[in-house]
Amino acid sequence: MRYSVEQIPLGDRRLRLFVKVPWQIHYGDPNWTPPLRADLLGSRILRITGRLTPEHPYHQNAEVTHFLARSGKQLLGRVSAAINHRFNEYHDSSIGFFGFFETTNNFTITRALLDHARDWLGARKIDVMRGPGGYSTATHESNQGILIEGFNTPATIELTHNPSYYSEFLERYGFVKVKDYHAYWIELKNKPQEDLERLAHAVLARRDIKIRQLNLSCLREEVDHIVEIYNKAWVNNWGFLPLTDTEAEVIAASLRMVADPGLIRFAYVSGELAAVLGAIPDPNVCLRPYWKRSLDTDVARVCRLMLGRRRIDRTRLMFFGICPRFRKLGIDAVLYHEVLSYALNRGYRTCEPSMLLEDNDLILRACESMGGRRYKTWRIYEMPL
Repeated sequence: MRYSVEQIPLGDRRLRLFVKVPWQIHYGDPNWTPPLRADLLGSRILRITGRLTPEHPYHQNAEVTHFLARSGKQLLGRVSAAINHRFNEYHDSSIGFFGFFETTNNFTITRALLDHARDWLGARKIDVMRGPGGYSTATHESNQGILIEGFNTPATIELTHNPSYYSEFLERYGFVKVKDYHAYWIELKNKPQEDLERLAHAVLARRDIKIRQLNLSCLREEVDHIVEIYNKAWVNNWGFLPLTDTEAEVIAASLRMVADPGLIRFAYVSGELAAVLGAIPDPNVCLRPYWKRSLDTDVARVCRLMLGRRRIDRTRLMFFGICPRFRKLGIDAVLYHEVLSYALNRGYRTCEPSMLLEDNDLILRACESMGGRRYKTWRIYEMPL
C-alpha cells in the first residue's frame, strides 16, 4: 500500500482529518465512544476550548505537532509529539510525549508514525519518549495509556478503548512498560454495607467533620477547592503535575454539563477544607455513536446527553483526595458512605473507580473492600532516544 505521513502543526485546518482518524479505525466497535469533536477542535456554541486549538491552556507551556498517515482519502493512523516544558521543569526531566495514538492493523504504518514522532522529539534534544496519552501523561490528563485488559466492555468518559494489537505494535517497536493504571467495577447494593455505615457514624461522633455536596451555582469556586486539594493530595503520585488556574477553567466547563452535585462531596475538619470525593454520571452512556452522520454530530450527541443524563445509572469515580495532614482520621469512610447513600437513593447501579495507579495499594484495597473487581488495565510505555 502506498501511503504518506504528513506533519500538521497546531492551528492547521488539517487537524479536522486528524480528529476523524479514530472514527475510521474503530468503525462499528460497540465499546468505543469518541469524545465530542468540540473537545478537540473547540466550539463557540458549546463554550468548549478544544485541546487541539492554540487557545487551550496546555499550549502555554508546551511545543506540539501532529502526524497523519493516509493513502489518498483513506485515513490510516495518527500520532502527536509534545514537549511539556512545565512537566520537565517540575520533574527535572527531559521527557517527550507521544499521544492521540491511533493506527490501522499494519505495523509498517505504525512504525512510520512513531518514527516521525521520535525524530521530531530527538531533534529537540529530548532523552526519553513516553506515552501514549492525550498530549502527555500528566496525572490529570485524559485518555492515558493503551488498553491491555478489558476489551469486551465499554470505556467510561475520558478513558481509552483500542484494539488489542496496539500494545503488541508498541512493544515490537521497542517500547517498554513504565506504569499501569487499573479500573475497578463495583455493583452498588440496595443499601450501604453495615460495617461502612457503623464506621462512618463512629468517625463523625468523635471528630469535628462536616460534609457538604458541590454547589453548582458557584462552580468555578468549587473547582478551585478541588484543585487546592488535588495539588496537595496527589503531589507524591507518579506523573503528578500541579493544576493551574487556566486548567481549572477547563475543568469547570466540562463539569457544568455532566455533574450531579450529590456525587461530589467535600469534607471539612474543624472548618478547614480537608478532602474531596467526586464521581460523575458516565456521559458515554448517551454519547455512543450511532454510526450515522446526521446522528453523530456534536449537536445531536449533546442533545441525547441532555435528554438522557437523568437516566444514566453508571458512574465513574474520577477523583478522591485527602490532604496529607488529615489522613488516617476516617474521612474516607464518611465520604464513601455519604456518596454511596446518595447514589443508591438516586438509582445509580454501578461505579467505576479509575484511573488507579498499580502501586497505590491503599486505594486498590479500598476498592476490593467495597466489593469491586479489577476489570480494565491501561499501560504507559517509554523508550530512550
